[in-house]
Amino acid sequence: MVSVLKQRSVEDTIPQRSIKSARERLLSRIPLTERTLELAGVQTSVLEGGDGPPVLLLHGPGEYAAKWVHVLPELVASRRVIAPDMPGHGNSVVPGPIEADRVLDWLHALIEQTCPTPPAVVGQILGGAIAARFASRDVNRLSRLVLVDALGLGHFRPTPEFGQALADFLTSPSEETHDELWRYCAFDLNSLRERMGESWNLIKAYNLDRARALDLRETQQSLMKQFGMPAIPPAELERIAVPTALIWGRNDLASPLSIAEAASRRYGWPLRVIEDAADDPPIEQPKAFLEALDAVIGQS
Repeated sequence: MVSVLKQRSVEDTIPQRSIKSARERLLSRIPLTERTLELAGVQTSVLEGGDGPPVLLLHGPGEYAAKWVHVLPELVASRRVIAPDMPGHGNSVVPGPIEADRVLDWLHALIEQTCPTPPAVVGQILGGAIAARFASRDVNRLSRLVLVDALGLGHFRPTPEFGQALADFLTSPSEETHDELWRYCAFDLNSLRERMGESWNLIKAYNLDRARALDLRETQQSLMKQFGMPAIPPAELERIAVPTALIWGRNDLASPLSIAEAASRRYGWPLRVIEDAADDPPIEQPKAFLEALDAVIGQS
């Protein structure tokens, strides 16, 4: 039986020096530098660092570039890493809804301005759906595509319990609804919090701040409606010409492993399954995730 970890509140663990402090403290743990780029009219916060083959990381819904904190140090040791806050996320504020074509233009501009050669693009959850749509359109812009627990390979139909927890958090973001949602996003939330220590408190504080930011909500909802919820037509996925691989948490309740297995069979994409992980292997099992990622992108 999983032991119950007594968790102090965010207010107890994060001094009230503002949420900006939580973001700055997260970024201080990451060996990359931050700059702001205007991409397709979106003022975009981008983390960059390292030398070698470029790899571009696209996060999930409601997240931000700093969520890759546990895998960035190893990645940046051998590659050039680019990790943006996607439109309407983190510090990349976009007022109101955003059109799908503009999002794909945003990604095109990001690659043009940050990658000297075609990058390997690693897209997780919502970022995976955007990356897949982009790869089907801009066939020569990527060297490889890695989809991590990606939306878009099937219709978004989470389990009823997961769906209710997600709705509760989006409607009323609080410490309680945040942790209840993460009980479905993580395979073992108590163990995860214990392993992450202060990093968990910083991420939780910034998650809550961003979830409460009304100027982000419409953009995030439009991205989910256009990219995250519908299934990408098979004809589009068949146009993806770059080498593509799947990395999936075995216990994903939002996009079940069966979706990845079906895509792997249909399109011939190799699939690597991460044990003891739900929909966020880079946070739950960073070592296993990095091993899987290295295996599928190699020296590209």
